[in-house]
Amino acid sequence: MSELTGSEPWKALQAHKQAVERTHMRDLFAGNPERAKQFSVQAADLWIDYSKNLITDETLNLLLDLAKSRDVEAKIRAMFAGERINTTENRPVLHTALRNRSDEAVLVDGQDVMPEIRNVLQRMASFSNLVRSGEWLGATGKPIKNVINIGIGGSDLGPVMAYEALKAYSDRSLTVRFVSNVDGTHFYEATQDLDPAETLFIVASKTFTTDETMTNAGTARRWVADALGESAIGHHFVAVSTNAEEVSKFGIDLENMFGFWDWVGGRYSLCSAIGLPVMVAIGPDNFNRMLDGFYAMDQHFKTADFEHNAPVIMALLGVWYTNFWDAQSEAILPYNQYLSRFAAYFQQANMESNGKSVTKDGQYVDYETGPVVWGKPGTNGQHAFYQLLHQGTKLVPADFIGFAKPHHSMGEHHHKLVANLLAQTQALAFGKTAEEARAEGIDEALIAHRTFHGNRPTNTILASELTPETFGQLVALYEHKIFVEGVIWGINSFDQWGVELGKALAKDAYGSIINHQTDPKNDSSTNSLLDKFFELEN
Repeated sequence: MSELTGSEPWKALQAHKQAVERTHMRDLFAGNPERAKQFSVQAADLWIDYSKNLITDETLNLLLDLAKSRDVEAKIRAMFAGERINTTENRPVLHTALRNRSDEAVLVDGQDVMPEIRNVLQRMASFSNLVRSGEWLGATGKPIKNVINIGIGGSDLGPVMAYEALKAYSDRSLTVRFVSNVDGTHFYEATQDLDPAETLFIVASKTFTTDETMTNAGTARRWVADALGESAIGHHFVAVSTNAEEVSKFGIDLENMFGFWDWVGGRYSLCSAIGLPVMVAIGPDNFNRMLDGFYAMDQHFKTADFEHNAPVIMALLGVWYTNFWDAQSEAILPYNQYLSRFAAYFQQANMESNGKSVTKDGQYVDYETGPVVWGKPGTNGQHAFYQLLHQGTKLVPADFIGFAKPHHSMGEHHHKLVANLLAQTQALAFGKTAEEARAEGIDEALIAHRTFHGNRPTNTILASELTPETFGQLVALYEHKIFVEGVIWGINSFDQWGVELGKALAKDAYGSIINHQTDPKNDSSTNSLLDKFFELEN
């Protein structure tokens, strides 16, 4: 038994779950007319209703006791203070410094990092304005009309998600695309209709050695050089990296290299120079508005008491379902098409952060950690997987995200969208009883098929409008939720050693493929697959 599962708060929650597991939300709402008001919280510009959860006053108090027993408050202070909480890599975790909008210093090893952060943001703004104004010229003197970001993981998922989310604020005279997959099809399709003379590439790789990114960057370099000559490279490439030697070797002027720091993890780097394609698309002013939103949620997380702290409450609910209700996954369901990549982004942010089976001190856990995260925008999801949410055998806690104002006024579209959001959370919570089905005149043979148990937990997050500010708040809300869950589970949410083994083995497999031979060190399945590949390749 681990320290966590042997603790008194954990045992109390186990006993409490057994006491409440047959309670239905219908009864909870019937017994407390103020339930929605009681279990809601305002966090910056976000209103979060968590009343449709399998909780009572006692549940929340016990979860808060668990958070206190795991010293969550001290861990929050340690993160913001720049302590080396990423223990396996001996690094601070200071993505919050990237969006610090105050005059306060942020220290790393006694040095204030804010002047350097502001310098990079200013350089990003100057570059973005040159591209947006048409002053940045390609090798032939044509202004840039196309910007392609080449990255992978945190150097791709964050920027492409933010670009799609804030597309309403983007300059539509610019074509902005993202290439990440080492599958050559991704590069081919991204460039097929573009003119190299009008195209600028942003190569985003901290080390400038990431295999997928540099393979795509090499292809992009050949694409430009073949059309415009070697001398054109400096006009059509900039870098987001810390490896000046490799950047220079590639042919990029170091004046056009935008740096970031090892205390910024890839999946938390959107507010750094990794966000350069977003700034180019939406402009520096809107990018700064996004940073303001991040900062507002950071301050809420840092200062609000736990009873009214949205990231803490959402994290505790996540632990409640993961560890005491055996939920294996959770869904993020934005009712806004601009957030089409939001769930995919937090799939990485959550599963790469908390997909761990050992604690920070190297002990194997005896409890579940990070859930599988998935989702897509409503109403499309309603016609895809909501059947399982409503009547399946799996408990899937879900977050619904909506906005009062649309960006585009198109008849009754938005009112119908919001109506669906409200109806789905209502149906998931309360369902339909057999008696209600019979009262509707449904044939008795179909009663079981037309009955909905309900009691499916949801959070509903509402804001006035999807602006750069509310977008930043949303992203920070989930970032901090993930952190708190990691603290409770005692794991390091800021490393990702699990991706290394596959990358190392891929190098060996690549050697086998280019040499057209199997490897005696391989297992029989891998060698058999190589043989079949060689056969099919010919």
